[in-house]
Amino acid sequence: MNDRMVWIDCEMTGLSLTEDALIEVAALVTDSELNVLGEGVDIVIRPPDRALETMPEVVREMHTTSGLLDELAQGTTLADAEAQVLAYVREHVKEPGKAPLCGNSVSTDRGFLARDMSTLEGYLHYRIVDVSSVKELARRWYPRAYFNSPDKNGNHRALADIRDSITELRYYREAIFVPQPGPDSERAKAIAARVAPPTP
Repeated sequence: MNDRMVWIDCEMTGLSLTEDALIEVAALVTDSELNVLGEGVDIVIRPPDRALETMPEVVREMHTTSGLLDELAQGTTLADAEAQVLAYVREHVKEPGKAPLCGNSVSTDRGFLARDMSTLEGYLHYRIVDVSSVKELARRWYPRAYFNSPDKNGNHRALADIRDSITELRYYREAIFVPQPGPDSERAKAIAARVAPPTP
């Protein structure tokens, strides 16, 4: 059984796939118990000058406060960044197409990966584990758990944001998920029968 989970976070000059650039990418791999494997990678990417010129002011302020903007001049290329992330992922995920992409609102990150790092994106399973979906459900079904979730400390830097996401999922797993080992088979079947729509 493949239990690996690939956590990736990207920082960009904005959210437009036609106008904006990828400027930082970080990755951590965990097992199914959310234990981090290895040191992970965090890479700053030098963007085209045009992407910096057209960066929205709110994004510029965010990346200035985090210190990322000052690091961009020494950033590497997209190709080198992809190679570094892929080498780390392959070290812990031996088979392509098996491990899901994980993170917060990770479909946005996946869009930039598909555009700029297609080999890396293609190495991952098509499914995603989006912690923001769990959070949205917790807000509706378990508001006390939602409002007492851990504070975030990532400050819009990619690796720190991933660590926040992993911490968040650890919290929700313990706070709102059914304790292990979960229901026995008979109870699981009974629940499935109860919630399924009637057969026509």
